Order: sequence, then structure tokens, then C-alpha cells
Amino acid sequence: MPAQNRSPVTEEEAISLQLSLRRRCENRNPLDAGSIQIVAGADAAYTKTRIFGAMVCVSYPEIEIIAESVAEAPVSFPYIPGLFAFRELPVLQACWPGLGKKPDLVIVEGHGYAHPRRFGLASHLGVVLDVPTIGVAKNILVGSVQDPGQERGSVFRIMDDDEVIGTAVRTREGSKPVYVSRGCGTDLAQAQEIVLGLTPDHRMPAPLVCADRLCRRQRADWLARQQPG
Repeated sequence: MPAQNRSPVTEEEAISLQLSLRRRCENRNPLDAGSIQIVAGADAAYTKTRIFGAMVCVSYPEIEIIAESVAEAPVSFPYIPGLFAFRELPVLQACWPGLGKKPDLVIVEGHGYAHPRRFGLASHLGVVLDVPTIGVAKNILVGSVQDPGQERGSVFRIMDDDEVIGTAVRTREGSKPVYVSRGCGTDLAQAQEIVLGLTPDHRMPAPLVCADRLCRRQRADWLARQQPG
């Protein structure tokens, strides 16, 4: 079984796998932003025992939905900060074949480089699927950052050990910033530009808004089926 598809049993094994796979991101050149025509958003929702994944593809920069895919699976890895990828990777991988025409880029609800080992969910998914990725999170995981200016497009660097690992980006005036980092095959400036281009109406990029709604709807349908009668 390829290393990137191996399911770790212990926390130590998971960390070792992250460190091993990280080199695949470090050695990958950023994609050509001018070649991006399809962007997918990837997100997941949970019950106590099951996880529901969704991917939604939109045209770029028009933001028109062109494909959707869902999957569900048992929760198979505990919640451990910094190892979030091992909970969501299996179900997001299961969504991938259902998209048909593959996206040029995937935006992931989670961190990429802005991670204790510089290899968060967005980076890991990029390696597994062999696709460029960007991480967009609602909360910071590691490092320090100040609030950016209130106007849309304001940014402030996330710093960790004197290194810029991502940015806080104000995507909507009056809303909290989102935390953007490169995943696999992207750079930070490129990630910021794409995220802002995909947030005309919401705090989060449109593909993630769509994926969030889809996986929540999938979860609600599953819960309804569990009701007696």
C-alpha cells in the first residue's frame, strides 16, 4: 500500500507519516494560476460515529457549480490536534471519483502549511490526490497573528518561529478573518488571491460554503433515517 494511503494506528505513527509525506509538498512547484478553470471545495460533517464528506466543483472565476460528490464512513481515528487529516482523509478521498472531471485546485476546510509540522489536512490531501491545494481555516492552529484591518482584502501574517506560515485574511468587512495557507503545489500569495476571488458574498470561499451545506444536508438525511418509524 502506498505510504500516503496507509492508515496509522498510533499517534506516533501518524506524526512519522506526516513528516515523511511533507517532502512531497516541499518538492512540488506552484501551479500556474492562469490555468485554473475548476476549483473544488472539500469539507466534512460529523455525528459521534460517522463522518460525511462533500466536494463541490465550481468554475473559476465565474463561481458556477459544475459537479458535486458525497461520501460517508465510520469515524476511524480519534480527534487529536495536529492530526485532523487522519479523520477526514478517507471520506474526502472517497468523494474524489464522483466528481467526474477533476478540478485544477482544491480548497480544503483546514490548514495546510500553517500546522505544527507544516503538513496539515490541505497539504496531506494534495499529496494523496496529486492535486494542488489551499488550506482555509476558521481558527488558528499554531503561531501568532494580529487581526488584519477591517476592510475586505486586509491581511496579516501568521508567524511561527520567525517564519511566515500563513495569513489572516479579511474576506468580508465586518466578519472575522479566515486563516489561509498554502497546501500542496501552491504558494501563499497565490492562495490569498484565489481565496479573495472566491469570496464575493461570504466569509468562507464559495466552494467551501457549498461543500459545507452539502455535507450537513447529507448528515441530516442520515440522522432522519435513524429515527424509528
